[in-house]
Amino acid sequence: MYRISELVRLDRKLVHSNDLAVLWGISSKNTLYTAIKRYVKRGILIPIYNGLYSTVPILQLDPRELGVAIIHKFAYLSTESVLVQDGIIYQGTYGNTFVTSVSEKITIGEISFIYRKMKDQYLNNRSGLTEVSNIFVASTERAVADMLYFNPSYHFDVPDNIDWEKVNTIQREVGYL
Repeated sequence: MYRISELVRLDRKLVHSNDLAVLWGISSKNTLYTAIKRYVKRGILIPIYNGLYSTVPILQLDPRELGVAIIHKFAYLSTESVLVQDGIIYQGTYGNTFVTSVSEKITIGEISFIYRKMKDQYLNNRSGLTEVSNIFVASTERAVADMLYFNPSYHFDVPDNIDWEKVNTIQREVGYL
C-alpha cells in the first residue's frame, strides 16, 4: 500500500517506469514490471506509451506536457505549434510540434506529436525560449528562426507580424547564421 501513497505524494500525472523504480526503491526489472502490471490492472496506472504511465485518463493530460514526457529528452514546443498559435501561419494544425534530438511522429489517441531533430549545438541554446508550466516554449521569433533552420524557403502567411530584427538576433545567438 505504501507504493500508492508514494505515487500520490509525488503529485505528478505522468511517470516513467524508471521513475517508479527509483520512487519505490526497486532494482529488479521483473519486480518493477510485476508491480506496474498490478497497478495497471487495478486502474491506478494507465499505460500511455513505451514505459510511460499516467495516474489520470489521457483526456485530462496537458498535450504539451504529454509530448515532452513521451520523448523523454529535452524538447521544446516550436515551429508550427507556436506559429499557428501566434497567427503567423494559417495552415491546418500539425499536432504538437517539438524540437528535440530525434526525429519522430507519434500519435496517442487523438493527439499527434511531431518531433524535429536539431543538432545539439543549436538545441541546447535557450535563446528565445521561456519555461511555461515546466515546458519550454519558443517565442514567435525563435519559432520562425527554427522553421527557417529546417526549411530556409518556408512561406509564412503573415510575414508582417514577424519582428525580423529579433529573428536575426536569435539566429546569430543560436548559431544558425
